[in-house]
Amino acid sequence: MQLVPIRRDLDFGIDRIDRDLAGRWHPRGFPVSHFYNALSLFFPEGERFFIHSVRHFRERIEDPELKAAITAFIGQEAMHGREHDQYNDLIRQAGLPADALERYISTLLGWLKAHLGPSTQLSVTLALEHFTAMLAHLLLSEPGLLDGAEPKLRALWRWHAAEETEHKAVAFDVYQAAVGRGAVAYTLRSGAFAIVMPLFLAHVLAFQAQLLRADPKRPRGMRQWLEFGRFLGGRRGMLRQMIRPGLDYFRPGFHPWDQNNRALIEAVDELAATYSRPTAPIRRAA
Repeated sequence: MQLVPIRRDLDFGIDRIDRDLAGRWHPRGFPVSHFYNALSLFFPEGERFFIHSVRHFRERIEDPELKAAITAFIGQEAMHGREHDQYNDLIRQAGLPADALERYISTLLGWLKAHLGPSTQLSVTLALEHFTAMLAHLLLSEPGLLDGAEPKLRALWRWHAAEETEHKAVAFDVYQAAVGRGAVAYTLRSGAFAIVMPLFLAHVLAFQAQLLRADPKRPRGMRQWLEFGRFLGGRRGMLRQMIRPGLDYFRPGFHPWDQNNRALIEAVDELAATYSRPTAPIRRAA
């Protein structure tokens, strides 16, 4: 049965965060803060690319539940893009090169739209959606990845993670319905993942390096870099824990809900209760 996501309109007040915190909002140091910042720079244009690639196939979908899920997916991704635009403004206001990096992402994704066919674009979306689903699972299940962080940004990342979990199968189900489940469809989606993931992670680390170079407040010692190494590759490190679910994507019968982590979506209820935008009052005629 299709899980239909819910579009939520939340306001985390990112525009009210002191810009001096942009590079040190995470307690594990500047490299960790800027790793998350680098990820955030990809999201607004990335979410629009996801919407574009899924929307292309909407009219081919006959299942009414999947059609409803596509509409909700588009709504959620639009909200994610909006909130990360505010987050990226914080990075920009701190004097960091957000504009140049976002222009690069826009150019790169524009090239993909111009040169890749719709099925290949959707396969790229599947690859990146699986990465965000893996990241989301960790952000909601591993407290050490966000504990002690600036509260508004911690809330934003947890909300994004919960909604990514909620809609993690939508693009995949569209792909299976529109592109297929056979050998050609499998080769396309697995090949896209094998190519996209190393390139994406290399870009994130390159962006992180540029943000750190431009940050005059960054520390010069090695201690925070050692902490960043533990953050990514330690026993409970982020990327280390993504290896097994990442390899699972290559299984021919893979489906995102093979990992049934729906219980993690409940985290969004408390966030929605705290950060939902107030509904505008209805004016009644006199």
